[in-house]
Amino acid sequence: MPRTQRNDNFIDKTFTVVADIILKILPTNQQAKEAFAYYRDGMAAQSDGEYAEALDNYTEALRLEDDPNDRSYIFYNVALIHTSNGEHDKALENYNNALELNPRMPQALNNIAVIYHYQGEKAKEAGKLEEAEAFYDRAADYWKQAIRLAPNNYIEAQNWLKTTGRSQMDVFF
Repeated sequence: MPRTQRNDNFIDKTFTVVADIILKILPTNQQAKEAFAYYRDGMAAQSDGEYAEALDNYTEALRLEDDPNDRSYIFYNVALIHTSNGEHDKALENYNNALELNPRMPQALNNIAVIYHYQGEKAKEAGKLEEAEAFYDRAADYWKQAIRLAPNNYIEAQNWLKTTGRSQMDVFF
């Protein structure tokens, strides 16, 4: 039984019913509808913390989905799972796949920056100061891109950029 047919709470059931109605009336082919069903099941599994099941569903959705924008969100969700699992190389690969398909995705840029900042902190703790600075500079580059796309977001990143001297701009928005 698909995950979306097992939902226990009202919000999940409502989402499933609405999504099923939309799937039935949208003028799309069967493959696109099936891809969306796998994506929807992946999101449900991910929200329940069932990451292996979510990854299986996302893999199937990627196999079926042709639309670049839709594929970018699938890659983004796969990256979120790898980030949660501490698999930063896999996460970066999937965030970059998402950005190749949809370069206007500030949340992916932000999450890449967060990973690089984290790696900078780890390098700093290990006494590798040059390596830490390189990670911080990479984080700064990605945060600047994210802030340009979403100037009212990422206030902490804006403050960090300013206090570390990595940004010459006083205000991004």
